[in-house]
Amino acid sequence: MQSVAQAVERLDALAETLPVATLARAFADAGHELALVGGPVRDAFLGRPVTDLDFTTDATPDDVLRIVEPIASATWDVGRQFGTIAARVHDEQVEITTYRSDVYDGETRKPEVAFGETIEDDLLRRDFTVNAMALRLPQRELVDVHGGVEDLLAGRLRTPQQATVSFRDDPLRMMRAARFTSQLAFTVSDDVRAAMAELADSIEIVSAERVREELVKLLDTTDPVPGLRLLVDTGLAERFLPELPAMKLEIDEHHHHKDVYEHSLTVLTQAIGYEAERHPGEAPDTVLRLAALLHDIGKPATRKLEPGGAVSFHHHDLVGSKLAKKRLRALRFDNDTIASVARLIELHLRFFGYTDGAWTDSAVRRYVRDAGPELERLHELTRSDVTTRNRRKADRLGFAYDDLEARIATLAEQEELDSIRPDLTGDDIMRILDIAPGRAVGEAYRFLLETRMDEGPLGADEAEARLRAWWAARDAD
Repeated sequence: MQSVAQAVERLDALAETLPVATLARAFADAGHELALVGGPVRDAFLGRPVTDLDFTTDATPDDVLRIVEPIASATWDVGRQFGTIAARVHDEQVEITTYRSDVYDGETRKPEVAFGETIEDDLLRRDFTVNAMALRLPQRELVDVHGGVEDLLAGRLRTPQQATVSFRDDPLRMMRAARFTSQLAFTVSDDVRAAMAELADSIEIVSAERVREELVKLLDTTDPVPGLRLLVDTGLAERFLPELPAMKLEIDEHHHHKDVYEHSLTVLTQAIGYEAERHPGEAPDTVLRLAALLHDIGKPATRKLEPGGAVSFHHHDLVGSKLAKKRLRALRFDNDTIASVARLIELHLRFFGYTDGAWTDSAVRRYVRDAGPELERLHELTRSDVTTRNRRKADRLGFAYDDLEARIATLAEQEELDSIRPDLTGDDIMRILDIAPGRAVGEAYRFLLETRMDEGPLGADEAEARLRAWWAARDAD
């Protein structure tokens, strides 16, 4: 955290921005209270960019609309039932929520909303003390009744009320605790950790979509590992991503092998590093991060103790791909994400045969073809999967992958590898062989594609000669 003096300067600067100052003046003129609350105040103290402008007020939603409509270019009342009005003021989208005092039934996450009378009541319902601070406007008075500043200084996550009460009210807050652990580089207090372990089962009342959203937000932080460890250590991950803690394979006294769980967390960290190195400034690649985290989830199911102390995981790539599909569907990921992650897991071992002997150009073409649009991610995942402490081995694998990428680049320049197709189209095949659409056309197309993979571009004339010879041999059979 930056110094308190710096935080005050940032809060003052935030209060003077046109949208905030305009709203503060409008609410004051209407005789109502207004305060910046939650994330903007916290991030000002932390020196982080302020990306959302959230306000709280004693005005009812009807009064909020009446106050903001003259100064807003647009308003939305889709959150009206929860007391929230959204508006666009001086090109900034803001959300303004009436003071609330929520009551939960313990069965769902949907509270019975009651409007509160004071800002102190409103702050009590917030998830963590660092998000339960407000800046009164226009007077710029900090309201911190739960010790949020103290917790910011300590890098600690606490709840404004008893942690078990807070998490029973809304179990998704436990997922948010994990996310903030990574996003803010904070640690959770002992009572928060204990409550998460005690109430882990209650996450099951939260919709898969909301759990997925929080998981993605966690994975998209610069260092998701602390948050993931918290989810595993408290038993939460077991409820929605059981394949992750399952990778903590037992290591018996006779058969020794790497801890797959720790290896997977290292691969995730390294994948994030390759993202930053190869694509600086771009948004986090959720697909790559999911694939890195889950690439070895097939190992527990395929683990076999071999004679002499060896441990094998035959076909864990294929098993893991199927398991990933099933788990990501359960978490309601979109079909494109599921397909991409599953494909990367299926292919993540393919490269390691490259170091056993020089690949032919045909093998390189097939590698590119099988990866398809996931080739760049496969490069990053495969490089990240090297976690050996043996520097000579790591260097050898790194140099080998450098060589493979160089060969792919050379062939791509020569042959347009990203769009490998036979030298003849389906229409060409039907014309040359004088056949109608059907299975035979598909067989001929696959023959020409395999030939293209093995030998590179043939040219139309040579491809036609090969096709006719293949067709004649087929008829002879």
